[in-house]
Amino acid sequence: MNRRIIDTDRAPQAIGTYSQAVRVSETLYLSGQIPLVPETMALVQGDVQAQIRRVFDNLEAVAVAAGGSLADLVKLTVFLTDLADFPSVNQVMAEYCSEPYPARAVVGVSALPKGAVVEIDAVMVLPEA
Repeated sequence: MNRRIIDTDRAPQAIGTYSQAVRVSETLYLSGQIPLVPETMALVQGDVQAQIRRVFDNLEAVAVAAGGSLADLVKLTVFLTDLADFPSVNQVMAEYCSEPYPARAVVGVSALPKGAVVEIDAVMVLPEA
């Protein structure tokens, strides 16, 4: 199996036993990102939209490190501590993604690491390495 670990200092470092992303052939599996600022490893300041933007910025940094972009997304899973924030996810996602949009699931959860209100993981398909 052709497997490569993706690591960049432009996204938060792993806070557990996982990699930022793993590339297997042309598929990239991105670990869940919460709204941590890479330089401080603290949650971004601001409202839920600021947190969602920071998550997409973190996902984008990992995607670029792997040789891709958010245009290569094929699947997202969004975890929210309050499903009332779902419209904010749609609004911010439209700033980062364009049609055809990736497949997506949204899951309500009771808590997320570091007190975040949102976490997103993703799957991308990239050109052959």
